[in-house]
Amino acid sequence: MTKKDAVSVGKVALLLTAAERKLLLSLTSLPSEYEAVIGTGPATNPVMLTIDELDGLGCYVSFEVEHCGDRQKQKKLIGILDKLKVLFAEHADQDEVIGQESKSIEDISERVAKIEKWAVEVIALAEQVGITDRPVEKLSLAPVHREFLSMLPGPSLDIKDRLEKKDATFTVEEVVFMTIALAKILPKQIDSDSQRGVLLLAQHLINQVGAAFQGPTEPTTVRRKKAKSKVAPAALFQFKITLLDIKPAIWRRIQVSDCTLADLHDHIQAAFGWWNYHLHQFEIGGRLFGPPPEDDYDDMDMEDESGLLLSQLLPKTGKRTRWIYVYDFGDGWRHEVLFEGNLPVDPKAKYPLCLEGERACPPEDCGGTWGYVDYLAAIADPTNEQHEEMLEWRGPFDPEAFDPKKATKEMRKAR
Repeated sequence: MTKKDAVSVGKVALLLTAAERKLLLSLTSLPSEYEAVIGTGPATNPVMLTIDELDGLGCYVSFEVEHCGDRQKQKKLIGILDKLKVLFAEHADQDEVIGQESKSIEDISERVAKIEKWAVEVIALAEQVGITDRPVEKLSLAPVHREFLSMLPGPSLDIKDRLEKKDATFTVEEVVFMTIALAKILPKQIDSDSQRGVLLLAQHLINQVGAAFQGPTEPTTVRRKKAKSKVAPAALFQFKITLLDIKPAIWRRIQVSDCTLADLHDHIQAAFGWWNYHLHQFEIGGRLFGPPPEDDYDDMDMEDESGLLLSQLLPKTGKRTRWIYVYDFGDGWRHEVLFEGNLPVDPKAKYPLCLEGERACPPEDCGGTWGYVDYLAAIADPTNEQHEEMLEWRGPFDPEAFDPKKATKEMRKAR
């Protein structure tokens, strides 16, 4: 198909080299729908994208350019970004773009106002109940987020110094100040993906401040009203869930009857061994699903996961489908949720069921994929300067350990 033909059916042709395709597919922020298009067909064929998809891809690449620490990789990404900008400028309708930008500006202004309103109310309430100086428990922040927060105008030098220390604690008031600082720089982000990243981090801080009003808590499983399934009771859904960006792979294969996305979240938490301390979301076909907000704060256009059944979201044909599940916006644990199909129920078996898997779940709050690599290196090497500290923090840890029977037991407890 020629470039002219592509435009006639609403798509444009993006010419990428094999190396550029490989680089794009390596981006951790790239949604599955883009991966499917970029990775399809011979490298000599152009990537066919709509104008909206082209614009969206540009946002993801721009985000990576801003946050990439590898200069060589950054240079290559800028070359791809230039291609996207030229192609977009050539085909996009200028009036439509201006209209979208205007709407985006209004939307961001509303979000900033909501965060600032939340901050004023929280500080007033914290002073009223006397917890302004209470340390915020379990405030996990990935190194990249600590660095980002330390560069913001607003937080004191003392806060910025402590952000460089992984074990530093922050009070309710200090975390609120950091959230306000995020709100103030939100309008200055150059693209929608950068804005979304700032909003996710702000939401993470907001959630942790809310937990501080209740004091330290233990992991709990929320009991929800069950949605009614329209699928025959003899149908099972099988998933393979793989933790992304880690090698060798950490994965689980589970079978569940029809349930809500909220229930699937519980099953994934239990099967992996997460503690359900942090926020999460599902990324499905360009839409975001997660728990409903606990207050009037607009949770980044996230749809309520508690009323949606798997049977409403998965193809009736049983075709393999890929979703992304993100847990803990601070550490940023991304999971591939691969639907492998429907299976008949075994009358002798009990469900949910973890069939198999490999390797232990990383410890909570270890700093994401890079932090986990450093953690494993520290506990394996007695000469490492953090060896004793890491062993004391979590005790003995076997990264190869996994028991599907134990995972199944935990999944059934979470029902």
